[in-house]
Amino acid sequence: MKNLNKLSFYIVPILITIIIGFGLIKKVDIFNAFILGAKEGLYSTFSIVPSLVGLITAVTMLNASGFLDVFSSFANLFFKTLNVPSQVIPLMILRPISGSGSLAILDNILSSYGPDSLIGKIASVLMGSTETTFYTIAVYFGAVNIKNFRHALPCALIADIASFILSCVFVKLLLF
Repeated sequence: MKNLNKLSFYIVPILITIIIGFGLIKKVDIFNAFILGAKEGLYSTFSIVPSLVGLITAVTMLNASGFLDVFSSFANLFFKTLNVPSQVIPLMILRPISGSGSLAILDNILSSYGPDSLIGKIASVLMGSTETTFYTIAVYFGAVNIKNFRHALPCALIADIASFILSCVFVKLLLF
């Protein structure tokens, strides 16, 4: 195990050396290729900033307005019929919107109920089986300037809903 820790210390310099060596063998102008890649990376970063600012603003407004609490209470009526714990409903609502916000909710759930409780396991499986859908669409579609998402957003949201329901079902079936 100690030798593995030494190897992990040198892995990045080894990879950089391999990349530079491969570039020299292929007779690539390494510095210009690096500058071109950095330039494209900066362009991509600046092209997605408006989408991210809009998304962050929307999440902040939802939290500040109390909409998530009101929506959680209405969603609780539906999810109660499916026997979903009400404690994970805010996580279900916020997970497609915000990764950091849903991580904070997960931390609160795990602190309150413990990671080995039914609620903690459902929340953990839910976090691992879903994606920050709106963030992902904003970043990836914004990076390539796609304005019409067509079927991507509905399909992603259907997959999230299926993950919400199935995480509750499978945790109850397999772990409890």
